[in-house]
Amino acid sequence: MNGIKTGFLLAVLTALLLLIGYMIGGTGGLVVFLIIAAVMNFSAFWWSDKFALRMAGAQEVTAEEAPKLHDMVYEVAYRAGMPMPKVYIIENPTPNAFATGRSPEKGVVAVTTGIMQLLEERELRAVIGHEMAHVKNRDTLTSSIVATIAGAISMISFMLIFFGGQRNALASIAIMILAPLAASIIQFAISRTREFAADEAGARIVGDPHALASALAKLHQGVAHSPMKETPQQEAVAALYIVHPFSGGGISKLFSTHPPLEERIERLQRMGL
Repeated sequence: MNGIKTGFLLAVLTALLLLIGYMIGGTGGLVVFLIIAAVMNFSAFWWSDKFALRMAGAQEVTAEEAPKLHDMVYEVAYRAGMPMPKVYIIENPTPNAFATGRSPEKGVVAVTTGIMQLLEERELRAVIGHEMAHVKNRDTLTSSIVATIAGAISMISFMLIFFGGQRNALASIAIMILAPLAASIIQFAISRTREFAADEAGARIVGDPHALASALAKLHQGVAHSPMKETPQQEAVAALYIVHPFSGGGISKLFSTHPPLEERIERLQRMGL
């Protein structure tokens, strides 16, 4: 199913890129962006994890630099029957974490400095279990590809303001607004399902669903108190984080890439582990 999802998402996002190309330069622009899309799809498959880590500002740390964190990740990986992933830290006070990598052999777990300060050991272990579940299920590939191409769509669409031409000014503005929105909706659709699955699988890996439920509640409060700055780079990888990293309510919740926190916590609390 992940392969089907990835193929479908790439096809839709590629179509958006081609539409932008056509708006910029007609048939010639479409051909140029077809080549760009082919290169992006190839690079997203092979290097989307590196792009995501770079956009998040993550830095790899060794066992000597972060011994407790490495030990915890190793323990969870062992419980999950997986290879030891690389460990990254994001210098950011907002408490959050994400995983990436196209396969368990290429797995990466990244945590912010904020989450390490906020959570108790068992809660952080449960969060790492959630992230390892993403890697084990291979849906980190899907998420990273979507984050990479969605970020590109958001940036490229702004080119329409300058290169769309007077004749297509209104259409250019419409595409500039709608293309990033469509990319975000695609992220929204895939991310909600995978978060529920990773919550359950991660709780089973560490054998402590209540720790993950407690962690999610604390993370929600932590983000509300200290949200991430909404830069284009952070917006592109927002769907990867375990909880939505930005502040906001009302209509913004309708387009959140994450399912309702209350429902996630309720599901975890009902698990009979």
